[in-house]
Amino acid sequence: MTDRSIPSHSRPEHIIELGQLTLRSQREGDVHTIALTGEMDLSNAAEVERELLHVEATDAATIVIDLAGLQFMDSTGIRLLVAADARSRTDSGRLRLTRPPEQVFRVLCIAGIERLLPFDD
Repeated sequence: MTDRSIPSHSRPEHIIELGQLTLRSQREGDVHTIALTGEMDLSNAAEVERELLHVEATDAATIVIDLAGLQFMDSTGIRLLVAADARSRTDSGRLRLTRPPEQVFRVLCIAGIERLLPFDD
């Protein structure tokens, strides 16, 4: 897993393999990006959320969840994004999402939340 003893602002990029999902977390300046590749579901969403909460506790001005490499997301992933957005709105509004591929974006449309999330298009 990740070394939590190194301050996030100086921690180099790290990669976590979570079965069908790869999580890449990296900070450049004031922007911290968490890039997801593969499938996010019940089996790995908790680790994604753990990393996101860790990043939210830092002084990063912008937090980007890059969904461009996501091939599948179930309701657990949807809940994670909605909860992250709610925390961001009550805090600093620093969360941004990169639009996922069409098959994943369609899941967000079916759930009726695509217009509520902070996508950078």
